[in-house]
Amino acid sequence: MELYSDFKRKDDISRLASIIGSEVKKPVNIMEICGGHTHSIMKYGLNTLLKDKINFLHGPGCPVCVMPLKRIDEAIEIADSPGVILAAYGDMMRVPGTDSSLIKERAKGKDVRMIYSPLDIIKIAEDKNNKDKKIVFFAIGFETTTPMTAALLEEVIARRINNVLFHVNHVLVPPPINAILDSGDNLIDGFICPGHVSVMTGSGIYADIPLKYKKAAVIAGFEPYDILSGALLIARQINEGRPAVEIAYKRAVKEGGNKKAQTLVDKYFTIRDEFEWRGFGNIPKSGLKLRDEFKNFDAEYVFKDKLKELRLKSESGQRGKENAACKCGEILKGKCKPDDCPLFGKACNPENPVGACMVSFEGACAAYYKYRNF
Repeated sequence: MELYSDFKRKDDISRLASIIGSEVKKPVNIMEICGGHTHSIMKYGLNTLLKDKINFLHGPGCPVCVMPLKRIDEAIEIADSPGVILAAYGDMMRVPGTDSSLIKERAKGKDVRMIYSPLDIIKIAEDKNNKDKKIVFFAIGFETTTPMTAALLEEVIARRINNVLFHVNHVLVPPPINAILDSGDNLIDGFICPGHVSVMTGSGIYADIPLKYKKAAVIAGFEPYDILSGALLIARQINEGRPAVEIAYKRAVKEGGNKKAQTLVDKYFTIRDEFEWRGFGNIPKSGLKLRDEFKNFDAEYVFKDKLKELRLKSESGQRGKENAACKCGEILKGKCKPDDCPLFGKACNPENPVGACMVSFEGACAAYYKYRNF
C-alpha cells in the first residue's frame, strides 16, 4: 500500500462519495477541527462533491488562528528587550498583534528569527555570538507539537544551556470543542477529529463528544479518502443513533496514543487555570504552562515586570481588540465561513492579512483564498 497515493485515487473517492450520498438521509453538519483537514477539503473539492449531503464547518484547530492579539503583543514586548533574540515558527511571523507583527518588528531592527524546528533554538543559543543574549522561543501548537517543545527543554537542561526561555502558548483540543457545544447555538451533528493530535493523545480525549453531548466523533487522516471515510462513519453513527468515538486513521492512531510523548509532556508542563482564545475569550483548563520547578525557563516569569503594564492595558480593553469587521472568531466556532466575511479577498488577503485565519497555512480563510477558483 502506498502511503499517500492509495488514498487519493479518483475511482475510490467517487465510489465512497456515492455510498455517502446513498446513506445520508438528510444534510449533515460536520465540523472538521483541524486546519489540515480544511485545506484538504478545499483542495480536493470535497465541499462541492458532497454539497447536498455534507456541510463542512471549520473549527478551532489551527494553533496560529486561535492565538489572541495579546499573546502576539507580549512576544513583541519581549523582543523589544535589550539582548533578546525572539524565535518563532514562520506562520507566527505575520500574525497581526494590536499595532504590529513579529515580521514588522524584525524590519524595524528587532532580532526576531524564523525557525523550522525547535532544535534550531539550540543552534542559536550555542552560537558564541549569542552567549550573553536571551533566546526566547515563542512555543505554539496543540498536543501535536507540545512533545517537541518538551524535548527541547529536556535537551537545554541536559546541555546546561542557561540562556534559553520559553513563551508557552501550547493549547488543548477538547476545551474549545466543549465550549462550542456548551454554547447551545451550534448545529453540529458530528466531528472529524484531528489525526496528528490523536497520534500523540489517543482517542480518549474526545470521549465527552458522544458521552456528554451525544455527537458523533471520528478521527481521520488528511487525504481525501480518509476524510470521506470519516464522514461516512459519522453518517452511519447518526443513522443508527449510536454516537461514539471511532478511529478511521488506524494506520497512525492507536487508542492509547504515544505514551512516551505523553510522559515527556507531563514532566515539564501543567494545565493553566485558563487561556484566552481568539473568538472565544478565556476558556478554562485549555492551555499549558511550564511547571513551577522550571519557572526559570519561563519567559512570562522572567519578564513578568515588563509584561505587567501590557497585561493591565489588555484587561482594561486598551489593547488586544480585534478588528470588528473580521469574522475570524466566528469562523473558528463554525458559525460562518470565510466568504461570509466582508473583508475576505478584499481588505484581507494573504499579502495583507487582517485576521490570523488568512495568515496561517492551516487557516480556513487561507484555504478558501487559495482554492476558491477550483
